[in-house]
Amino acid sequence: MKDKTIDYILRATWQAVARMYNEEASKYGATMATGFALLSIDREKGTPSTALGPKMGMEPTSLTRTLKSMEDKGLIVRKKNPADGRGVLIHLTADGKEKRELSKNTVLKFNETIREHVSDEKLLHFMEVAEVINDLISDKKIFNDNALENK
Repeated sequence: MKDKTIDYILRATWQAVARMYNEEASKYGATMATGFALLSIDREKGTPSTALGPKMGMEPTSLTRTLKSMEDKGLIVRKKNPADGRGVLIHLTADGKEKRELSKNTVLKFNETIREHVSDEKLLHFMEVAEVINDLISDKKIFNDNALENK
C-alpha cells in the first residue's frame, strides 16, 4: 500500500464501489446513477431539475440522459414548478418511490457492512481525510500558482 498514491487508492476504491452498486442495481433494471438520482429527489415535494446536478455532482449531459431514462421507465415525471413557471420539478412516481426504497436499503446495507468491519475511530479519520481532500480541491490549494509557491 505504501507505493500506491492517494489518488490511485481513491480511484480504485470508488470504481469498486460503483461496480458493486451497478451490479446490484442491474438486478432491478437500473444503474447506480438512477439509484443516486432516486435518493436525491424529494419524495413528497419533488426537486427542481436544476438542483439535481449540483446535488449529485453530475454533469448536465449525464444528468439529462439519466433523467430521460428514468422518465422512460416510469420512475419520474416532470411537472412545472408552481413557484417558478420557468422551472421544472422532478417528482417520483409510485414505482420510483418503490425503487427509491430499494436504493435506500442498498446504501444502508453497504454502510452497515462497512461499520461492522471498520471501527468508529477509523471511519471518523477516513471522513476527516476525505473532507480535507475536498476542501483542498474546492479551495484550489493543490494546482494553482500560489500553492506551488508556498512549497
